[in-house]
Amino acid sequence: MELPELTVVIGLIVLAVAGLVALRWRTPTRIDDIEPAVTSQAGLGAALRRVWGQGPDEGTWQGLEEMLLAADVGVGTTERVIEGVREARPESFDEAREALAGQLMAELADRDRRLHLRGSPAVVLVVGVNGTGKTTTIAKLARHLMDEGRSVVLAAADTFRAAAGEQLTVWGERVGAPVVTGQQGGDPAAVAHDAVTSARAKGADVVLIDSAGRLHSKKDLMAELAKIHRVAGGDRGVDEVLLVIDATSGQNVLSQVSVFMEAVPVSGLVLTKLDGTARGGIVISVERELDVPVKLVGVGEGVDDLVPFAPRSFVESLLEV
Repeated sequence: MELPELTVVIGLIVLAVAGLVALRWRTPTRIDDIEPAVTSQAGLGAALRRVWGQGPDEGTWQGLEEMLLAADVGVGTTERVIEGVREARPESFDEAREALAGQLMAELADRDRRLHLRGSPAVVLVVGVNGTGKTTTIAKLARHLMDEGRSVVLAAADTFRAAAGEQLTVWGERVGAPVVTGQQGGDPAAVAHDAVTSARAKGADVVLIDSAGRLHSKKDLMAELAKIHRVAGGDRGVDEVLLVIDATSGQNVLSQVSVFMEAVPVSGLVLTKLDGTARGGIVISVERELDVPVKLVGVGEGVDDLVPFAPRSFVESLLEV
């Protein structure tokens, strides 16, 4: 190889290496930019210990930013949280962890997370994308309400998906709640109406309505959900519209949620598959972006594994070391 050609090759290699170094050290704005070590399945507490190192410096704050973004806390919230932690001037890991906990708690404060079930019967419409665990969440919620002494009727108003009614019927038998079903392809609003009528006749306390979640036919789904909401609510309206989202889906859930909020007035969120590991920050991101409270979380596969969302316990579990 001639000397001029060799010089050109060396120059290209230097430029490539410089580009890679710049890419490595730039401030991340997307989850894809974040180091794999930061996005491991360890909780935020363990990640914080790693990035804290010997104490606070610019590398520490960049590592904290990467850690929060990897946990799906969201860009805007991450900036506020880091600013708050820096203003606290922590000098040790324990002080940094305490400051971080305080900032995360502040992001989750002052929200009404109660289920408001005032009707006779109270009507709860449950919506969400297929595959989020919506039907099993309904069964868990039925068990939760029945453990409180309430009687529950289930409505299999997802008449689009094959075997959806059968699936809910199996869950109903398992938890001891009657299920009102309809024909596949039938009018889901009619199923919801029949369930409310049946519950009223039986003196039941709550009706939980399952619904379709097919986003590939968005226009039809939105019209269907709006009709179910109108018919099931009758003159006094629906008590709660709970949106079930998969916590492991990350920031993608924000676009899903916005679709459902176009059709029905979502009053609360139920997060499934929330185990308090690296992706748990989606709770904060969803609440901040959509201004809707998380009311319940699924913490396992069992029928009893649905619990009210408790911000303090959540933050403590998120920051476990």
